[in-house]
Amino acid sequence: MKKSATAFYAVPDLGKGHRGREFRRLLDEAVHLVRRGRIPSVAEVAQSAGVSRATAYRYFPSRSKLVSAVIAEALAPVRRAVPQEGDAKARLHELVDRTYSRFHEYEPHMRAALQLALEHQSLEAAGLLEEEPFRRGQRTEILATTIAPLKKKLPKKTYDRLLRALAVVYGIEPMIILKDICRASDRETEAIVRWMMDALVDAALRDTR
Repeated sequence: MKKSATAFYAVPDLGKGHRGREFRRLLDEAVHLVRRGRIPSVAEVAQSAGVSRATAYRYFPSRSKLVSAVIAEALAPVRRAVPQEGDAKARLHELVDRTYSRFHEYEPHMRAALQLALEHQSLEAAGLLEEEPFRRGQRTEILATTIAPLKKKLPKKTYDRLLRALAVVYGIEPMIILKDICRASDRETEAIVRWMMDALVDAALRDTR
């Protein structure tokens, strides 16, 4: 039976009572463990946080929900900081200004999310996935809001192509390629991403003209 995918996760506000403190303890421990470079099980997070497994599974019934919560916690400021002033290029640069420091800080967590998504896609294709599949984030929604000034200027086909192309150069995947394969520094990686974004916008506008 095909499992339904985990939708974008918003960290719940459980207040400052016992449930809120319990959830926060589990989430903080999960963030700490993922920073070490691997995805823990819900049971491991429970044990490390000193919370019962039954309680942990009430908050996080699967690894998908756990990793979604970790990423939501790590990147919440990114999702709240989508630029909405200026032209498309200026807004894209502002988006990088606001978000890349967060990407660098939580790079292990973003890598873990990518790892889980790829693992689930492979298992799902083989018919072997036994938990709900993990689906990542709101990248296209963030970018669509950022380049909104171009939506009326570009033909739909060109706009859609630009949006998809920007999704390729914004996020953890280009960071992995540039840093791991090309041996670029964090500063070089960010500069190349800005350059690619500018080039893509220029290409879209040039195609229209």
